[in-house]
Amino acid sequence: MGRALEMLSVLYRNQPHISTKMDKVCKACNNHSELSNDRKNKKKTWKSRLRYFLQLSSSGSSSKGTHCRLTVDEVNEWAQSLEKLLAHKYGKAAFRIFLKSEFCEENMEFWLACEDFRKIKSPAKLTSRANCIYEEFIKSKAPKEINLDFYTKDAIIQNLQMPTLSCFVAAQKKIYNLMENSSYPRFIDSEIYKDLHAVALGKCNHLRT
Repeated sequence: MGRALEMLSVLYRNQPHISTKMDKVCKACNNHSELSNDRKNKKKTWKSRLRYFLQLSSSGSSSKGTHCRLTVDEVNEWAQSLEKLLAHKYGKAAFRIFLKSEFCEENMEFWLACEDFRKIKSPAKLTSRANCIYEEFIKSKAPKEINLDFYTKDAIIQNLQMPTLSCFVAAQKKIYNLMENSSYPRFIDSEIYKDLHAVALGKCNHLRT
Protein backbone atom coordinates (compact mmCIF):
# COMPACT_ATOMS: atom_id res chain seq x y z
CA MET A 1 0.00 0.00 0.00
CA GLY A 2 2.76 2.49 0.92
CA ARG A 3 4.75 1.70 -2.25
CA ALA A 4 1.70 2.05 -4.48
CA LEU A 5 0.80 5.44 -3.00
CA GLU A 6 4.37 6.62 -3.47
CA MET A 7 4.28 5.69 -7.18
CA LEU A 8 0.93 7.42 -7.68
CA SER A 9 2.10 10.61 -5.98
CA VAL A 10 5.10 10.77 -8.34
CA LEU A 11 2.86 10.17 -11.34
CA TYR A 12 0.49 13.01 -10.44
CA ARG A 13 2.86 15.48 -8.79
CA ASN A 14 2.42 17.96 -11.68
CA GLN A 15 -1.37 17.91 -11.39
CA PRO A 16 -2.25 20.01 -8.31
CA HIS A 17 -5.91 19.02 -8.04
CA ILE A 18 -4.99 15.33 -7.93
CA SER A 19 -1.84 15.84 -5.88
CA THR A 20 -3.84 17.48 -3.08
CA LYS A 21 -6.15 14.48 -2.89
CA MET A 22 -3.17 12.14 -2.87
CA ASP A 23 -1.61 14.06 0.01
CA LYS A 24 -4.77 13.54 2.05
CA VAL A 25 -4.82 9.80 1.24
CA CYS A 26 -1.14 9.41 2.11
CA LYS A 27 -1.62 11.25 5.41
CA ALA A 28 -4.63 9.11 6.34
CA CYS A 29 -2.75 5.94 5.45
CA ASN A 30 0.26 6.97 7.53
CA ASN A 31 -1.96 7.83 10.51
CA HIS A 32 -3.64 4.43 10.24
CA SER A 33 -0.26 2.72 10.09
CA GLU A 34 0.97 4.60 13.17
CA LEU A 35 -2.22 3.69 15.07
CA SER A 36 -1.82 0.02 14.13
CA ASN A 37 1.79 0.05 15.32
CA ASP A 38 0.77 1.70 18.61
CA ARG A 39 -1.85 -0.99 19.21
CA LYS A 40 0.62 -3.78 18.39
CA ASN A 41 3.24 -2.31 20.72
CA LYS A 42 0.67 -1.90 23.50
CA LYS A 43 -0.47 -5.51 23.17
CA LYS A 44 3.14 -6.67 23.22
CA THR A 45 3.76 -4.65 26.39
CA TRP A 46 0.79 -6.19 28.19
CA LYS A 47 1.69 -9.70 27.10
CA SER A 48 5.03 -9.10 28.80
CA ARG A 49 3.20 -7.86 31.91
CA LEU A 50 1.11 -11.02 31.90
CA ARG A 51 4.19 -13.22 31.71
CA TYR A 52 5.63 -11.37 34.70
CA PHE A 53 2.32 -11.73 36.55
CA LEU A 54 2.28 -15.47 35.87
CA GLN A 55 5.83 -15.85 37.17
CA LEU A 56 4.96 -13.83 40.28
CA SER A 57 1.82 -15.84 40.96
CA SER A 58 3.54 -19.19 40.56
CA SER A 59 6.70 -18.33 42.52
CA GLY A 60 5.10 -17.31 45.80
CA SER A 61 4.97 -19.90 48.57
CA SER A 62 5.38 -20.05 52.30
CA SER A 63 8.67 -21.01 53.92
CA LYS A 64 7.38 -24.56 54.37
CA GLY A 65 6.47 -24.79 50.69
CA THR A 66 2.92 -25.95 51.41
CA HIS A 67 0.86 -22.96 50.32
CA CYS A 68 -0.03 -21.76 46.81
CA ARG A 69 0.00 -18.02 46.39
CA LEU A 70 -2.62 -18.41 43.65
CA THR A 71 -4.85 -21.43 44.23
CA VAL A 72 -7.14 -23.29 41.85
CA ASP A 73 -10.11 -22.61 44.13
CA GLU A 74 -9.45 -18.88 43.98
CA VAL A 75 -9.17 -18.86 40.19
CA ASN A 76 -12.36 -20.93 39.93
CA GLU A 77 -14.14 -18.39 42.14
CA TRP A 78 -13.29 -15.66 39.65
CA ALA A 79 -15.53 -17.41 37.12
CA GLN A 80 -18.52 -17.25 39.50
CA SER A 81 -19.01 -13.47 39.34
CA LEU A 82 -17.30 -10.19 38.60
CA GLU A 83 -17.76 -9.27 42.26
CA LYS A 84 -15.65 -12.23 43.40
CA LEU A 85 -13.05 -11.49 40.73
CA LEU A 86 -12.63 -7.88 41.87
CA ALA A 87 -12.56 -8.90 45.53
CA HIS A 88 -9.36 -10.89 44.95
CA LYS A 89 -6.03 -9.09 44.66
CA TYR A 90 -4.67 -11.21 41.82
CA GLY A 91 -8.05 -11.45 40.13
CA LYS A 92 -8.31 -7.67 40.01
CA ALA A 93 -4.76 -7.40 38.64
CA ALA A 94 -5.37 -10.04 35.97
CA PHE A 95 -8.60 -8.37 34.87
CA ARG A 96 -6.81 -5.03 34.54
CA ILE A 97 -4.21 -6.67 32.30
CA PHE A 98 -6.99 -8.10 30.17
CA LEU A 99 -8.78 -4.76 29.89
CA LYS A 100 -5.54 -3.08 28.84
CA SER A 101 -5.10 -5.68 26.12
CA GLU A 102 -8.57 -4.71 24.86
CA PHE A 103 -7.90 -0.96 25.15
CA CYS A 104 -10.74 -0.32 27.62
CA GLU A 105 -8.80 -0.07 30.88
CA GLU A 106 -10.46 3.29 31.61
CA ASN A 107 -13.58 1.43 32.80
CA MET A 108 -11.66 -0.38 35.52
CA GLU A 109 -9.70 2.72 36.46
CA PHE A 110 -12.90 4.75 36.83
CA TRP A 111 -14.52 2.03 38.94
CA LEU A 112 -11.49 1.91 41.24
CA ALA A 113 -11.40 5.71 41.46
CA CYS A 114 -15.04 5.65 42.57
CA GLU A 115 -14.29 3.01 45.19
CA ASP A 116 -11.56 5.23 46.65
CA PHE A 117 -13.78 8.31 46.39
CA ARG A 118 -16.46 6.74 48.59
CA LYS A 119 -13.91 6.31 51.40
CA ILE A 120 -13.02 10.02 51.62
CA LYS A 121 -13.74 11.69 54.96
CA SER A 122 -12.62 15.28 54.39
CA PRO A 123 -15.17 17.60 52.67
CA ALA A 124 -12.36 19.64 51.10
CA LYS A 125 -10.71 16.52 49.70
CA LEU A 126 -14.11 15.26 48.52
CA THR A 127 -14.62 18.34 46.34
CA SER A 128 -11.10 18.24 44.95
CA ARG A 129 -11.23 14.54 44.14
CA ALA A 130 -14.70 14.80 42.59
CA ASN A 131 -13.44 17.42 40.17
CA CYS A 132 -10.37 15.33 39.36
CA ILE A 133 -12.54 12.31 38.50
CA TYR A 134 -14.75 14.49 36.33
CA GLU A 135 -11.76 15.95 34.47
CA GLU A 136 -10.12 12.56 33.97
CA PHE A 137 -13.10 10.34 33.11
CA ILE A 138 -16.36 12.20 32.59
CA LYS A 139 -16.08 15.42 30.61
CA SER A 140 -16.09 15.42 26.83
CA LYS A 141 -12.68 14.46 25.41
CA ALA A 142 -11.34 13.63 28.87
CA PRO A 143 -8.00 11.73 28.82
CA LYS A 144 -9.75 8.52 29.91
CA GLU A 145 -13.32 9.31 28.91
CA ILE A 146 -15.79 6.53 29.72
CA ASN A 147 -18.98 5.75 27.85
CA LEU A 148 -21.86 7.41 29.70
CA ASP A 149 -25.18 8.75 28.47
CA PHE A 150 -25.98 12.47 28.50
CA TYR A 151 -28.35 12.29 31.49
CA THR A 152 -25.82 10.53 33.73
CA LYS A 153 -23.12 13.03 32.79
CA ASP A 154 -25.47 15.95 33.38
CA ALA A 155 -26.43 14.62 36.82
CA ILE A 156 -22.74 14.43 37.74
CA ILE A 157 -22.18 18.00 36.61
CA GLN A 158 -25.06 19.13 38.84
CA ASN A 159 -23.69 17.12 41.78
CA LEU A 160 -20.25 18.70 41.42
CA GLN A 161 -21.68 21.96 42.76
CA MET A 162 -22.00 20.29 46.18
CA PRO A 163 -20.25 16.89 45.94
CA THR A 164 -21.29 14.03 48.22
CA LEU A 165 -20.08 10.46 48.55
CA SER A 166 -22.90 9.36 46.21
CA CYS A 167 -21.80 11.75 43.44
CA PHE A 168 -20.65 8.98 41.07
CA VAL A 169 -22.80 6.07 42.26
CA ALA A 170 -25.03 5.94 39.18
CA ALA A 171 -22.10 6.25 36.78
CA GLN A 172 -20.08 3.64 38.65
CA LYS A 173 -23.01 1.21 38.51
CA LYS A 174 -23.38 1.71 34.75
CA ILE A 175 -19.68 1.05 34.16
CA TYR A 176 -19.76 -1.98 36.45
CA ASN A 177 -22.71 -3.39 34.48
CA LEU A 178 -20.84 -2.70 31.25
CA MET A 179 -17.81 -4.66 32.47
CA GLU A 180 -20.00 -7.41 33.91
CA ASN A 181 -21.95 -7.95 30.69
CA SER A 182 -19.18 -7.35 28.18
CA SER A 183 -15.55 -7.51 29.32
CA TYR A 184 -15.95 -10.01 32.16
CA PRO A 185 -17.36 -12.90 30.05
CA ARG A 186 -14.58 -12.38 27.52
CA PHE A 187 -12.01 -12.42 30.31
CA ILE A 188 -13.27 -15.79 31.59
CA ASP A 189 -12.96 -17.18 28.04
CA SER A 190 -9.56 -15.54 27.46
CA GLU A 191 -6.09 -17.04 27.27
CA ILE A 192 -5.13 -14.90 30.26
CA TYR A 193 -7.64 -16.65 32.50
CA LYS A 194 -6.80 -20.08 31.11
CA ASP A 195 -3.08 -19.50 31.64
CA LEU A 196 -3.61 -18.39 35.22
CA HIS A 197 -5.80 -21.41 35.91
CA ALA A 198 -3.12 -23.70 34.47
CA VAL A 199 -0.42 -22.05 36.58
CA ALA A 200 -2.46 -22.42 39.78
CA LEU A 201 -3.32 -26.05 38.97
CA GLY A 202 0.27 -26.91 38.14
CA LYS A 203 1.65 -25.24 41.24
CA CYS A 204 -0.76 -26.96 43.61
CA ASN A 205 -0.30 -30.35 41.98
CA HIS A 206 3.46 -29.92 42.41
CA LEU A 207 3.10 -29.12 46.10
CA ARG A 208 0.89 -32.16 46.69
CA THR A 209 3.50 -34.58 45.31
